[in-house]
Amino acid sequence: MNHEPLYQQRLARYVTAMRNEKPDRIPIRPFVAEFTARYAGYTCQEVAHDYTRAFDAAAKCARDFDWDAVVPNMVYVWTGLAQAVGLRYYGIPGIHIPATTGFNYIEPEEDQAWMREDEYDALIADPTGFLYNVWLPRVSTEVSKLGEPATYRNNLSFVKGGMAMLQYFYAFGPQVARLRSESGTVSAIAGIFKAPFDILADKLRGYIGLTMDMVTQPGKVLAACEALMPHLCQVGLTTADPAGQVPIGFWMHRGCVPLVSPRTFDSHYWPTLKPIIEEFWKHGHQTLFYAEGKWQHHFESFRELPERSLVFHCDQDDIFEVHRRLHDKFALSGGVPNSLLSFGKPDKVRAFCERVIREVAAEGGYIMDAGAIMQDDTSVANLRVLTDVTRELGGYSAGSYQVPTPLPPCDVPASVATRAQLTGMAGRTAPGIAPGICRPWDEKAQEYPEITGDKELIRKVWNDLEGLANTYIWQLLLSF
Repeated sequence: MNHEPLYQQRLARYVTAMRNEKPDRIPIRPFVAEFTARYAGYTCQEVAHDYTRAFDAAAKCARDFDWDAVVPNMVYVWTGLAQAVGLRYYGIPGIHIPATTGFNYIEPEEDQAWMREDEYDALIADPTGFLYNVWLPRVSTEVSKLGEPATYRNNLSFVKGGMAMLQYFYAFGPQVARLRSESGTVSAIAGIFKAPFDILADKLRGYIGLTMDMVTQPGKVLAACEALMPHLCQVGLTTADPAGQVPIGFWMHRGCVPLVSPRTFDSHYWPTLKPIIEEFWKHGHQTLFYAEGKWQHHFESFRELPERSLVFHCDQDDIFEVHRRLHDKFALSGGVPNSLLSFGKPDKVRAFCERVIREVAAEGGYIMDAGAIMQDDTSVANLRVLTDVTRELGGYSAGSYQVPTPLPPCDVPASVATRAQLTGMAGRTAPGIAPGICRPWDEKAQEYPEITGDKELIRKVWNDLEGLANTYIWQLLLSF
């Protein structure tokens, strides 16, 4: 069966909704993770440790539920790669935790944080070098500390880890194509991004350490966030959808109340986040604000961003309040409580979804989904109710919408005009070592005799290969 016409219809529907416009019907885009394992008959261990099974499970759900868009593998963290690198901060199903439990993130004790309180200057001076020299040896059971002899296990970890990462990332292309050809399903997002402040809280200082630093050395924290900005921006841009149709995934972790105060958000979180989101938009990319937790204290800050530049995904905020405060500028998604989908009665699920369709999605610009990523406690029956009621009631009346076209949100005429006026990352002090490389070419060139022939060819290939090493460490930090 040729699913290409269906794919094009769904792509146009999905992109139109993300432009905050009205498509032919409400798109359905569930962020299903370990739910796919339960539905496909796998354990949490199987989909976490064998990504081919996770791909199969995602494809089966997309095909059987007939959704418009999914993430090719929402489990995402491949624990086989985590094991190859020896990452200490994951509980791997079947090794550290039961095989029936989804992988866990393990935050270290305060005095064992992956970055110490007196190491801000080193991070600020060279973030990539700090990750390789200080952070990676601490988070890995295999990597030797700087100054210690390289061991057999150390060397193997880089070979296995690097090749495993390439193997895994290269597998996503065929998986996206498979979803398209087998069921006409759109790949929901592309790229990855996290806020500088969240990176410090998640993977470097830890939440408690960063909380203390905000009292004792807030200036260092701000300088570290600023030092991380160009690197995180570069990762987002280089992993984004080249066509600009689907958004960059931004996983929002610890910038909201009660984790940090509105004052900290205003002084540290937002000033080092907003320019990056603007830079993404300047380059033609929306950002999916996957707003884990409650963010209502910051809605006015989000409204400072250009119209259509983000899709706000509602987790624990009241989706009806989100609609009142943000929907005139931005598309919305989610808002159906996970607790309802896991433990509620089907009639309650139906009633809530009907209200969302009636009050939030009436004028378009809404994508049906749960509030948060769905794990293996989500009820299959309830997710079918969400799907069925959206199919049943989510169509817009003929004549109330234009025929959807997959025009990227940034190419809407009003958006093109605003993009040219954005500051984004322009005017900021350039880092000593440019994002995307580890060792600068000027430094390496000094080791060579005089280069003859095409010098630019030599430089370009060097920087391209440097980019692979840069990708490795920053993807470990962001994705794994």
